Amino acid sequence: MDRDRKTLERRWTRREAIGLLGAGAGCAGLSLIRGMDSLGAAAPPTLQPAAARFPKGAVIRTLLKDIAPERLPEGAILFHEHLSYNSEFIRKVRSEAGPPRPGAAPLPTGQYFMEDMDFMVEEVKAAAKDGVSCIVDGGHADMGTSVDFLKQLSNKSGMPIVKGGGYYRQLTYPPRLATISEDALFEELVQDANRQRWGAFGEIGTSDEITPDERKMLRAVGRAHVKTKLPIFSHTQNGKRAMEQLDIFESVGVDPQHLVIGHMCCFFDPNPWRDVHKAIAKRGAYVGFDRVGGENAEPDKPRVEMVLAFLEAGFANRALLASDFSFPASTKRQGGGGVARAVTKFVPMLRQRGVSEATMHEILVDNPRRFLSFVPTRA
Repeated sequence: MDRDRKTLERRWTRREAIGLLGAGAGCAGLSLIRGMDSLGAAAPPTLQPAAARFPKGAVIRTLLKDIAPERLPEGAILFHEHLSYNSEFIRKVRSEAGPPRPGAAPLPTGQYFMEDMDFMVEEVKAAAKDGVSCIVDGGHADMGTSVDFLKQLSNKSGMPIVKGGGYYRQLTYPPRLATISEDALFEELVQDANRQRWGAFGEIGTSDEITPDERKMLRAVGRAHVKTKLPIFSHTQNGKRAMEQLDIFESVGVDPQHLVIGHMCCFFDPNPWRDVHKAIAKRGAYVGFDRVGGENAEPDKPRVEMVLAFLEAGFANRALLASDFSFPASTKRQGGGGVARAVTKFVPMLRQRGVSEATMHEILVDNPRRFLSFVPTRA
């Protein structure tokens, strides 16, 4: 009997397996959460999964108000996008790549499109029409992000916006961070989180090799998480130093269930990316596939394979999607997929490969609500 079951399991195609994992309205990826090894003993069709549950008093903190996670409007939650940059930051990022390639877009000058309120209201309203119910902005002051701009954008567009806070990475740190102590940085982060209504710390980044200042930042952010309970999402350089980030965060008491290791969809290192993705998830953190839905579908094809492998390994409950929306070519006005491009461009590619609606709901709605929800601590 065991031999027959193993033979049957081997004959399933990837499409059939993923379809089974979310089959039926309300099955919500039961087998995915347990892992593919349990497929041979699937739960009876009558067994329904428990609805997403949250601790008493849990909220998702948007810029305008705290919202109970179960009361957030139904729709996709994008855990890592950008709605407020300035040209100086874009020039700084582009300078890392050296001289521009022939035919590359010119460096921005003057006002960046994310400083144009009417333009951004139009783009965010378009995302709502595409099924997005909440957007997490991952910018900070060292990236040219304006909290007041985001508050107005949320008011004018009607979109709940969660403000990520902190500092980006060594590239953008103000000079004073080289001399400030970890304790002082920790206190600053806690105060700014309360004063500016941050709903998360992020994106908190590292370079190809983690610098001493970045290590100090990771530790201070981790300690601020322990104090405030705010979730964290990170920036890696295309997956580099992912496990080291996780080690540092955990060393100061971070709860991995409220941590996303970001940009893992860009991790094409010789190291087996499947092993790294699984290692992150097994420790309880989320894996951020947060640069998907590009205007050219070709780079997304290997990322689809990454997500499918992650689902087949049993980790649908640790997958998060976003697009890291940043550039004019991605806007609806210029013919791109818009802020919602992870939903409008990448999700259909997953559906075509057999990922069920129930599993997509888990990834787009349930997982980000669980990640973002926290019980505020008393001041």
